[in-house]
Amino acid sequence: QVQLVESGGGLVRPGGSLRLSCAASENIFSLNVMNWYRQAPGRERELVATISRFGITNYVDSVKGRFTLSRDSAKNTVYLQMDTLEPEDTAVYYCNAQRGSAQYWGQGTQVTVSS
Repeated sequence: QVQLVESGGGLVRPGGSLRLSCAASENIFSLNVMNWYRQAPGRERELVATISRFGITNYVDSVKGRFTLSRDSAKNTVYLQMDTLEPEDTAVYYCNAQRGSAQYWGQGTQVTVSS
């Protein structure tokens, strides 16, 4: 069972930045892929960004050019740098990891973008 712990959420003004962290209890290279999802009130959970074991990244169109994934293997942590935040980015952000057919989820961290 892989434990994932997110941190870094908060309240930020439009145009601001936040960095989310997802710390895994195991070596992140043992995981096929790590993802960030988000869920806004009244909406379905949405896949925002993905990083594979090999470091290949993908982003949903709405965040391309604004969000950036990175990782620190020594800390078993994946980061989501979020710049130029918009009110539409307000949501609970969840870290997700996949290994084979198994999926693991963190508890989520709230991001609120508001003036």
